[in-house]
Parts: sequence; structure tokens; C-alpha cells
Amino acid sequence: QVQLVESGGGLVQAGGSLRLSCAASGRTVSSYAMGWFRQAPGKEREFVAAMPWNGINKAYADSVKGRFTISRDYAKNTVSLQMNSLKPEDTAVYYCAADPSSDPLAGTSADEYHYWGQGTQVTVSS
Repeated sequence: QVQLVESGGGLVQAGGSLRLSCAASGRTVSSYAMGWFRQAPGKEREFVAAMPWNGINKAYADSVKGRFTISRDYAKNTVSLQMNSLKPEDTAVYYCAADPSSDPLAGTSADEYHYWGQGTQVTVSS
């Protein structure tokens, strides 16, 4: 089993930055695809960013491309999401997810991910 714990959420003004972190425990996730998803009130969970086990071919939602960057630290068993130029529409609960897949392309559908964190709230004020 893999446990995921997100941190780094908070309140920020539009145009600001936040860095989310996701710490994995239970086993190493170095061979897993890792992703970030978000869910705003009254909306479905949506894909934000993902990267496969080898760190190549990162994928981003069009709405965050050029502003968000996903990265991972294999030694620390963590994955991060650097969020810049934040907008009010980025307000949501952000979830980290892990998929034990060796596919060179990371999944962009929530159904592909087996393990989930509890989420961290990001609020962007206008």
C-alpha cells in the first residue's frame, strides 16, 4: 500500500505562487506515474499535471500549461507542483495520485490512478 500526504496549500493573491508537495510512504513510488488533480466546489475532479515513472513526457492540462510545473525527487519519494501566476479559477482542493504503471506516458484520467492523498486546499483571491 502507498500512502500519500499533500502539503503546501493555502491562500494567495492572484498572480502569486504556491508549491505543493506530496510525500509518499509505505513503499517507493520511483516506478509509479504520479499525478495532480483538483476539484472545485460543485465541479468534477479534473486533471492538472502528471509525469511517468521515468520523469519524461510530462503532461499538463491546457488551463495550467506554462504556469504549473510538476517534478519529483526520487531520493525523497516526493512529487511537487510549482504553481505560478495563479488565478482565482485555480481555487480548488488539489490531490496527489499514484499509478503503478510502467507506461512511458502518464495517465490523465483519475480512473487510472490507484492511490490518492487527502487533498490540500488552494484558494486564490482576486
